[in-house]
Amino acid sequence: MTTDTAGRVGALTGLPMPRRLWAIGAISFGTALLVLDNAIAVIALPTIARELDIAPASAVAVMTVYQLVLLMALLPFSALGDRIGHKRLYQTGQAVFIAASLISFTASSFPMLLAARAFQALGVAAVLAVGVALLRRVYPAEQLGRGLGLNSIIIASAGALAPTLGGLILAFGSWRWVFAAAAPFALMSLAIGRFLPDPPPTRADYDVKGALLCAAMFGALIGALELQTHGAHGVVVAPLAAIGAGAAWLFVRRELKRPEPILPVDLLARPAFSLAIAAALLSFIGSMTFNLSLPFRLQAIYDLSPAQIGAVMAAWPLTMMIVAPFAGFLSDRAPKSLLAGLGMIMTLAAFILMMRLPHTFPGYALLIAPLMVGGVGSGLFLAPNSHLILSSAPPSRSASAGAMISTTRLVGSALGATLLTMLLARNLGQGPTPALTGGICALVAALCSFANLAFQTARHLPVADRYSRLDVPPS
Repeated sequence: MTTDTAGRVGALTGLPMPRRLWAIGAISFGTALLVLDNAIAVIALPTIARELDIAPASAVAVMTVYQLVLLMALLPFSALGDRIGHKRLYQTGQAVFIAASLISFTASSFPMLLAARAFQALGVAAVLAVGVALLRRVYPAEQLGRGLGLNSIIIASAGALAPTLGGLILAFGSWRWVFAAAAPFALMSLAIGRFLPDPPPTRADYDVKGALLCAAMFGALIGALELQTHGAHGVVVAPLAAIGAGAAWLFVRRELKRPEPILPVDLLARPAFSLAIAAALLSFIGSMTFNLSLPFRLQAIYDLSPAQIGAVMAAWPLTMMIVAPFAGFLSDRAPKSLLAGLGMIMTLAAFILMMRLPHTFPGYALLIAPLMVGGVGSGLFLAPNSHLILSSAPPSRSASAGAMISTTRLVGSALGATLLTMLLARNLGQGPTPALTGGICALVAALCSFANLAFQTARHLPVADRYSRLDVPPS
């Protein structure tokens, strides 16, 4: 049996029981640590600034360095996973994360903490680069949607847990424990990781030059964006942006000539894949712009306390957590583009409701109701859209497709944060403008999803998975 045929068989049949349950546990622990480690560090930034005697603006580098390294490494690591094996890279990433957590815990200076955070990001990037590809081989093809729905529940649960856990750690212990909080999840994932699927790697050579160009592209462009956001001088920002643009040109030009590129330009040429990626990017930009603005609006306009703000904002992820498994179940049976489009329409409705809130406190019911509608919309969108992205790629390119989902999320989050910073600088970040911005993004994302549905219908393609039901050729 060839490597490609073996990959198709694994993607179709999934793992046998009970090994499948252990593998789901390993991936769930890995997913939880990714979300927890990224979200929980925000809580500790003021404490780190005070105890290490640095400016609050400098403390933000703890997050910036982490996000930057993660973006630079994701796509190169996904290609590396195809060459050395997904399971091997996933397990290596867990081990690297555990070691980096120990270094972060013992960091005696701010530069050492930043280096440890970069090391942590490398471990997380290795896990994130192949996590979705492994998930595709854990479940049978007809159950992949519910698997992605479960993954959405893990993401929402860990995101909701992070602020509470971070607050408890800071109330009773040192800030150093914040950076070790996700290590137990890595240990558990590593302990049961032997049950993960182990599809055969490809035999193609690894494109080292392409990987370096990819890292330079994201590092320079996102770095320039971050510096511009924090008020850096144009003398620094402009050359860095030019370097990023040059690296991007060279990188894309190189990738167009390769049969299995690091940046999946071959997959982006598929309308179903590219439209779903565009919808995801717009969804993340809109939701990040709105969600980051919400604390400012609730405090400045409605004079809510931090505890009240946290309780109100929890409505979105908690509702999403309830809806996600149903959306995943439906995506195995209904048109994924239709579900994703309807999800974005509901999210658009949530943003419109938030725009129309009065300037005086409307009561908790009117504040929470739109956020619950948004949670329903996000829950209905994420799993079907991720399912569509994966099913639009052949099994042999699962790692690239999965890494594109993660990269899109990170780029969308970075662009959303930058957009909100611009709105705040113009005194537009505390009113209805962020909700308007989110609504525009949600509307265009819905149009992308419905265009995908129309394209598949016009071409008489199966609205469900093109590759999940391929007949497997004889070995």
